[in-house]
Amino acid sequence: MLRGALRFGLGPGLLGRGLGTHRGGSTLGKAEGSGGCRGSGVSPVSSHVTFRTRGPGPRWEDSGSLGAGDWDGKVSEIKKKIQSILPGGAWSPLCDTSHLPPEHSDVVIVGGGVVGLSVAYWLKRLEKQQGAIRVLVVERDHTYSQASTVLSVGGIRQQFSLPENIQLSLFSVEFLRNINEYLAVVDDPPLDLQFNPSGYLFLASEEGATIMENNVKVQRQEGAKVCLMSPEQLRKKFPWINTEGVALASYGLENEGWFDPWCLLQGLRRKVQSMGVLFCHGEVTRFVSSSNHMETASGEKVTLKRIHEVHVKVDHSQEYQPVECAIVVNAAGAWSGRIAELAGIGRGPPGTLQGTKLPVEPRKRYVYLWHCPQGPGLEAPLVADPSGAYFRREGLGNNYLGGCSPSEEEEPDPGNLEVDHDFFQEKVWPHLARRVPAFEALKVRRAWAGYYDYNTFDQNGVVGPHPLVVNMYFATGFSGHGLQQAPAVGRAVAEVMLEGRFQTINLSPFLFSRFYLGEKAQERCII
Repeated sequence: MLRGALRFGLGPGLLGRGLGTHRGGSTLGKAEGSGGCRGSGVSPVSSHVTFRTRGPGPRWEDSGSLGAGDWDGKVSEIKKKIQSILPGGAWSPLCDTSHLPPEHSDVVIVGGGVVGLSVAYWLKRLEKQQGAIRVLVVERDHTYSQASTVLSVGGIRQQFSLPENIQLSLFSVEFLRNINEYLAVVDDPPLDLQFNPSGYLFLASEEGATIMENNVKVQRQEGAKVCLMSPEQLRKKFPWINTEGVALASYGLENEGWFDPWCLLQGLRRKVQSMGVLFCHGEVTRFVSSSNHMETASGEKVTLKRIHEVHVKVDHSQEYQPVECAIVVNAAGAWSGRIAELAGIGRGPPGTLQGTKLPVEPRKRYVYLWHCPQGPGLEAPLVADPSGAYFRREGLGNNYLGGCSPSEEEEPDPGNLEVDHDFFQEKVWPHLARRVPAFEALKVRRAWAGYYDYNTFDQNGVVGPHPLVVNMYFATGFSGHGLQQAPAVGRAVAEVMLEGRFQTINLSPFLFSRFYLGEKAQERCII
């Protein structure tokens, strides 16, 4: 019975699943000034609190009559009086609280990378009334020094095996093509994503040729422009490739290439701030929720939970700020599994829905940059070898980026972002030099590591609500293709939150319930 219900629709939209129902009452549809404490001038949207003074106000002694020590004593005395009036309160009108999150927000998005920012953007773009939905984005890495977004190679492609992934990337490339129509901000300069339309070139061995043919058939059905190439055609178009061991190749003719991830990140952040989205640099440490116990027709006992409060530990502080909310979006990337655990997801008995974990974990991936004067040159696409190695051109100076995903047995420790240079020498370079003989003479110039939000179940995204924690939504687990699909994923999540269903692209195969049901949405084209 429960399994059947999980396969049946998504249910009510954001109103029905909790928006505007956090403790303290609804904020949806209220005018901007209507929330908060009446007559106090305090708005729960802003962390800047303003006092309105009636009448002439209290008298203050002339500071000129006080010495420095006396003045400090006066300030200390005032602070103590305020704390005695508001016991336990961390707020003071004499302290800057601009770094703190607001006390209330309709939606709290955990994760400020491109996926989380895209969700924020589409929530504000699709809201029925301007300012109706209050959105807070919490990001712990405010420099983005460890963000998957900025450490990626910035590729976008339509060459996937699942129709849903193809559709996501087709919309995302349209979004990127018209970036300044979507993300324009008055008086700010236009965005330049530095898009390189060089395409992806996938190479298949004899064993993988049939799978490639089937993939291309699906891609064409979904509207992607992809061609198949024989080894002879491959040598003619790309004479620098050694076709030994290659039975077939697929090549993206349009809407594929790479771009500047940092530019997209900053463009989204700039835009959502102009739309009224609030930001907080901090870490989510706890959820406060209520529970309802139910029993299904088959006799299985389940507990439905609703999050009412998010605790955020701000930078450079041991204290946390509670934020009352109606909806939480888990867009924490590689760390989204931990956020799910904080919400109690996966803590039930094994084999039950309550015991089903979010199977997303950090996987470290290396990116190497090398120089090769005799390399493929400006005509080089992004090449994906059957061995798992890949590379693409970087700039105009005979530089190239590339790497290779390790086997399960060789997965590196994700506890740090240190680079294993031996991995390039032993696992990457031999495949590159075999495929492109000119790479025998390459010289590595630099390298770095980044994280995949790796879905260990089927390497595909997790999109939509949790069936038991009814007001937590997922946008995570994309296993390396989150950057390129972020614009479309953000729209899909916003649609489900606002309307109760996917409207433009049906992403039902990516719902959380598939982990309990054991129904994989297996993607075969993972780099």
